[in-house]
Amino acid sequence: MTHDTASRKTLALDLEGTLISNAMSQFPRPGLYTFLSEVERLFARVVLFTAVSTPRARAILELLVDEGEAPEWARTMQIIDWHGEKKDLRFVEPEAPERCLLVDDIEAYVLDGQHSQWIPIEEFRHPYPSDDRELERTLELLRARSS
Repeated sequence: MTHDTASRKTLALDLEGTLISNAMSQFPRPGLYTFLSEVERLFARVVLFTAVSTPRARAILELLVDEGEAPEWARTMQIIDWHGEKKDLRFVEPEAPERCLLVDDIEAYVLDGQHSQWIPIEEFRHPYPSDDRELERTLELLRARSS
């Protein structure tokens, strides 16, 4: 999923508490399909940046697509292989980490010096309200920062 405009940024998305409840229950956050469809249009590249193991995250993405909760392209979304206690955006964009934005519900994962690239989102947690609008709110912030 590459666009011709070289100036467009990369978006790194957390999984648990951001897009879904958690890796066990896997409840999709309300508005997930629309959110993913929109960010795919806004960003040159959209990746998953999660502490969930790659095989488990891939299975979750496939299930979300199969259940109609995520667009087809999410099935093959790149999952960033990383290590350490923080989500260093150099794992996503080695040459230009400043061109990457991170949507995550846990500030503790944000590397010192990269807070300006963090888009905080409220954790999607029990009782997993069907009227949760965090993805809509976050999408508005991303629209403002995508160019």
